[in-house]
Amino acid sequence: QVQLVESGGGLVQAGGSLRLSCAASGSIADIYNMAWYRQAPGKQRDVVASISWHISSGQPVYADSVKGRFAISRDSAKNTVFLQMDSLQPEDTAVYYCNANLMTSTSMNYDTYWGRGTQVTVSS
Repeated sequence: QVQLVESGGGLVQAGGSLRLSCAASGSIADIYNMAWYRQAPGKQRDVVASISWHISSGQPVYADSVKGRFAISRDSAKNTVFLQMDSLQPEDTAVYYCNANLMTSTSMNYDTYWGRGTQVTVSS
């Protein structure tokens, strides 16, 4: 069984920083990409940033709302993705979810997995 576990969320003042981590565990054969999504109360879940495991640079992609403030990175040896969040604002308050498209030894194909989410709260 594959599990994605997020960590690093919490309460921070506006202008502060947080670093989120997501570690994928289980019988993982290959990761295609991983991404961070967020969902605020009453709103849809939107992608924040994504990074490739098959492109050497990672080819990170960001939502316009976070570009220049957030940075996604990876540790492929540990099946882990990070999200460095700087200059946080109250509108960044949301549950942040880790997403992965990966292949297991039994699936023999790429499937989508989700973490349970970690709360990020930014106070003004």
